[in-house]
This record gives sequence, C-alpha cells and structure tokens, in this order.
Amino acid sequence: MRLFLSSVLLALALCGADGARAQQPVAAPSQTVFLLRPARVFDGNVSHDGWAVVVRGDRIEAAGPAAAIATPPGARTIELPGATLMPGMIEGHSHLLLHPYNETSWDDQVLREPLALRVARATVHARNTLLAGFTTARDLGTEGAEYADAGLKRAIDEGIVPGPRLIVVTKAIVATGTYGPRGFASNVSVPQGAEEASGAEQLAHVVRDQIARGADWIKVYADYRWGAAGDARPTFTLDELKVIVDVARSSGRPVVAHASTAEGMRRAVLAGVETIEHGDDGTADVFKLMASRGVALCPTIAAGDAILQYRGWKRGVDPEPARIAAKRASFRAALAAGVPMCVGGDVGVFTHGDNARELELMVDYGMTPLQVVRAATAGNARIFHLEDRLGTIRPGLLADIVAVTGDPTRDIAASRAVVFVMKGGAVYRAP
Repeated sequence: MRLFLSSVLLALALCGADGARAQQPVAAPSQTVFLLRPARVFDGNVSHDGWAVVVRGDRIEAAGPAAAIATPPGARTIELPGATLMPGMIEGHSHLLLHPYNETSWDDQVLREPLALRVARATVHARNTLLAGFTTARDLGTEGAEYADAGLKRAIDEGIVPGPRLIVVTKAIVATGTYGPRGFASNVSVPQGAEEASGAEQLAHVVRDQIARGADWIKVYADYRWGAAGDARPTFTLDELKVIVDVARSSGRPVVAHASTAEGMRRAVLAGVETIEHGDDGTADVFKLMASRGVALCPTIAAGDAILQYRGWKRGVDPEPARIAAKRASFRAALAAGVPMCVGGDVGVFTHGDNARELELMVDYGMTPLQVVRAATAGNARIFHLEDRLGTIRPGLLADIVAVTGDPTRDIAASRAVVFVMKGGAVYRAP
C-alpha cells in the first residue's frame, strides 16, 4: 500500500492540472559534473557578463569568467545563450495546502476538502513552485491541514515528490476565539485553520508541541479580525508573545508574526520576532523600530491585490481601491525607514507557480528590479538563516541555481521566463 501511495503522489507531482507531463528530474550522482554557460551570472548581489559556473555533485565548485574556467573532464555542458544564471529564488510566504480563493473559498477548503485531497493537490503546488524557479519556500501554516506540511517536506527531502526545500511552521498559533472558520451557532464547534492557545503555560506547551511535530519556525498571529466589529486588533499581550519567542528561541527556532495593525506589529517586534507578515497599517514609528532591530517585512502585496480582483476590481482599468493606495503608502514608508524586505506573496491565495507576481508588484510599488532580485535570493537566505547554504552563487554552497531568459536585474518580468532549474545539483528543467 505504501508503494502504491508513493507512486500515486509522484504521478500527481509530475503532471500539471491539464495532465501535461513535466520534465522528470535528472538525479545527480555524487560526482556528476555540470558546466553551465549563460550570458551572465547574477551571483545574488551583482551581475557578471561572460561568467560560467561549475557544479559537482550537489555543490557549486567554481564560478567566474568563462575564459578562466576549464571544462572539467566528463562534464555535461549546458549552454544558456541570452540567459541570466542566478541563485534559486526563495519564496518567503506560501501556503502549499491552499489553492486560490476564487476556485474554492478558504472556509470550504478548511471545512469540506478531505486531508488526502489537500495533500495530493499540494504535491502539484510544490512541483509548480520549483519549476517556477523557487527552489526554497517558507510555508507559513497548513490552514486546517494539521501537520501535513511537515510530511510534505519529508516527501520532498526523500525524493518521493519534486518540490522546493521547505521551511515549515505546521499549524500556526492564534489566540482563543480569534480565528476561523466562524459564523456558526455558539453550540457548534468547527475545525479551526490554526491552533488556539491562551496564557503563558498553554502557549509554551503549544510551541513545544509544534516543534516536536516538525516546525522549523513558529508562526503567531499577533493580531486578527476578531470581536463583534470584526476589525483587526492585537490578540496577544506583549508578555504572551515573549513566551512564544523565548520558548522557540531556546530550541534555536525563529518566530514569524502575522501582524497588520501598528500595535500588533509593535508588540511582535518588541517580543523578538524576526519577520512581520503583511504590515498593512504600519506607521513610520513602527517601521523605524523594525529597522533598528533588523526585523524584516514580508509585505505580501500579491495576496491583497488578488483578493480585490476576485471581488471585481479590474487592475489597470478601474481606479485603485483605497486598500491598494494605503498599501502603497505603507510599503513606501517601510522602504524609507530602511526595513529589510522579505519577498513572499502569500501564494495559495493566488496560483502556485505564479510566485513572480510578488516580485513584479514590489517593483511596481517602488523597489528597483535589482533590489527585488537581491531580496528574493541573498536577502531571503540571510533572513531565513540559510546564507551559509543558499542564496548566492559561490563555491561550496548548494547548487540551487536557475536561469531565466533576459536580465531580471533590469526587467523584473524576466523572473517569469524560467528555462533552467537545478536543486542540489539535480536538473528539474532544462532547455
């Protein structure tokens, strides 16, 4: 039975929604050698015309001017004319166990979709993310799918299904009575999209339990839309947030906070979280505090943009809604304050594989293409404590490398034109 299920999952992962078969990965034996010859190499910080890269096994062996790099004996040469070779991009905020809300509402995904269905769909999402050039993804909550992200991570690591390297948080933590699904009679209990907890003792227990079940990071909702008015308000006290951070930190795990209100953001930063997700209503003072403490902002512009389009807004045709104008303003305020920017679109709200949507919107909102591509590679690697393994092209690091047609440091749309994907020295997409 286990062999049968593994075969089914692999078939799902290698086939797109239309049944088209994706290229199967070329496994990289320990001494397989590749010579990659693009038009240029973006190393995670700057671009170099006329460079080449040598990969041996799962590591980068050499990178430099092509004329100075001899072809290693037995190497497989891959020509990438007109392409930019770059580190695999890192998705900072995804939900592989969700699919777009214009297909199925969040409530119905949590309450009506069987776990097996959600996991099967997630294998396709993982494959699509990888083939889009994102070789690592931080997945920020299973939204009712229990600890399935930890299982999916293991399936990817063991080669059962193709996908990015995953950083997982399992169920995320919410204050009792603040999350959803909601709107049911008071005598009806329904499954929640995250794990409820209150008070220091219970919070410490939940953090430890999630770590035991595979969480790499701990995610907390520092605020949410709760109470009779349904507006966003802080959900945990500063002391409660400090308990979460202290327990997680003692195990070597960082904490990420969902926070859209200025007060929720302030408490989360003072408690010691390392990234703030969304930050829609951040103020100049809060962003100054974040910058002073090195706390990164993952603005998730694409999610809000997608939701408004689902509700009828036609981008480029209709006037921008107030919510978009406010988001532009808060994003510019964060940039002006020098807040480190994490690239992550909250993908799952929109289609997996369309991850570049966030990069394009970050440019539209005020960053340069070079700033965004740096943030999506070396920047996210640094924020996620992976810079000694990933995020730049230099000898000794893991060979997570992609190539795109054109130059994304000048035209961010080129980040969509992925023609080559390598993860750990294995080729998943080739010209």
